[in-house]
Amino acid sequence: MNLEQARFNMIEQQIRPWNVLDTGVLELLTIVKREKFLPANQQSLAFMDTELPLADGSLMLSPKMEARIVQEVAIKKHENALVVGVGTGYLPALLAFHARHVSCVESSPAVYAVADKNLRREAVSKVSLELGDGSKGWPEEAPYDVIVMTGSLNVLPEQLKQQLKIGGRLFCVLGSAPVMTAWLITRTGETEFTSKPLFETSVAIVPHAEQLSTFSF
Repeated sequence: MNLEQARFNMIEQQIRPWNVLDTGVLELLTIVKREKFLPANQQSLAFMDTELPLADGSLMLSPKMEARIVQEVAIKKHENALVVGVGTGYLPALLAFHARHVSCVESSPAVYAVADKNLRREAVSKVSLELGDGSKGWPEEAPYDVIVMTGSLNVLPEQLKQQLKIGGRLFCVLGSAPVMTAWLITRTGETEFTSKPLFETSVAIVPHAEQLSTFSF
């Protein structure tokens, strides 16, 4: 398998058509090698438009989703980020390339162990991992310039928004399956926020997240 040709095809056929047009992001995808963050038996699938299984049976985000997140949050060299749901470590590695520091919180010990191993092996030095419940953020290291929730939420916790710095951006997916909406929420003042809908999608809910109440009659 020609990995570089497969990577080129992924970028041109999946990612660029999904409105990922920032040349810096597209170049980053050629620098941080996605297949390096996958087990040997999945490396040939690294460039497919699919969600691959993680160590605990949950799913890794698709390549186009990862690229779109990186583009939308537009992290800068002096900024700190929080990622809730570490996946294989690939998305934090992408963000860390242009960030000051990326803090990650993962609730699954199995996923945490694999991501930690991947990040260490690839010498990604600007990422730290914590094992715990990040469904309402991680106030210990707040405030953040960027927060990325890799799973969906039925309800957006107010605590998450309050962990943003002024000017900070929160990427989250809100709603219930089968149709959810990805949002970019920006803190513009002490009590002011703007919300921009990005695209429709469907991803698994963040573990331990608050659920909407349902009633039976």
